[in-house]
Amino acid sequence: MLTHQPITRCFMVLCFGAAALLVAAEWASPQLRQPPPVGSPKALWRYEGFGIMSRVSQQAKETRLIVSLAERQLQLYVKDQLTASYEIAVGQEDWQTPTGSFQIRQKQEYPAWQHPITGEVVPPGPDNPLGSRWLGFWTDGKYAIGFHGTNQEEFIGQAVSHGCIRLRDRDIRDLYEQVDLGTVVVVNP
Repeated sequence: MLTHQPITRCFMVLCFGAAALLVAAEWASPQLRQPPPVGSPKALWRYEGFGIMSRVSQQAKETRLIVSLAERQLQLYVKDQLTASYEIAVGQEDWQTPTGSFQIRQKQEYPAWQHPITGEVVPPGPDNPLGSRWLGFWTDGKYAIGFHGTNQEEFIGQAVSHGCIRLRDRDIRDLYEQVDLGTVVVVNP
């Protein structure tokens, strides 16, 4: 039988106990569950680190978003039926929207926004360029890209964002209710 010295046992108990307390505190505190400002280096939500994304809802399995950057259109499919189409704004030159297949990894109402160049944080409200909803689908660990509303709807249809896909605020609210974490996003050139 393998036995450990008393000092080793104490150290192991302290380590495991501290880890358990940190996990419990994170899940118990609503403040810790709030995502950091979109665009910040820590824009990945904590749930990704705990593997919660492994359970994809039925809604996410039946829904997919198809983006055409050239046509500035977003199409929502549910059970392979086109259910909605939205006019969008896309990434500007040198900040292009990434193409490929992704999944919705973040959902947030009334997000704060951090400017990717200046670092300035804009809280939720009428001056926030993200509007009232955020659906994140891409990150490189430093920047996050997703669908969001806008406080400048006159730019819908143009290439003006820092890589994100902008929708009219009424459209992002509608879309937000119809997608779930894990929803497939296909971005075509």
